[in-house]
Amino acid sequence: MPLKPRAATAAAAVAGAVVVTALFQSPAQAQRVQRGVVIARTYCVSGHSIDKVSPSPLKAAPPFRDLHKKYSVETLQEALAEGIVTGHPSMPEFKFDTDQIGDFIAFLNSLR
Repeated sequence: MPLKPRAATAAAAVAGAVVVTALFQSPAQAQRVQRGVVIARTYCVSGHSIDKVSPSPLKAAPPFRDLHKKYSVETLQEALAEGIVTGHPSMPEFKFDTDQIGDFIAFLNSLR
């Protein structure tokens, strides 16, 4: 199924950010960021903006690029491991494994 124009724009922006970020990171770190992008696309893109410019599809869901302004991104590790039940009213419950958490945090840090 083809992407909707907004989704295609967001996907292109994320891909561009990953390429630029990869230029300044080790190959291993760039791979972690890329795996984090996949996690964000899989679980989060329906509510949150996962790039550096787009608004979040749901107003209650903060753009990921702004999370570091409210939280130390690293402090989210415990919540991601235990399972975030509600971050905002329409957010589904989910739980990540240790490798996914590291990848997701690497991705969040790449958005700064």
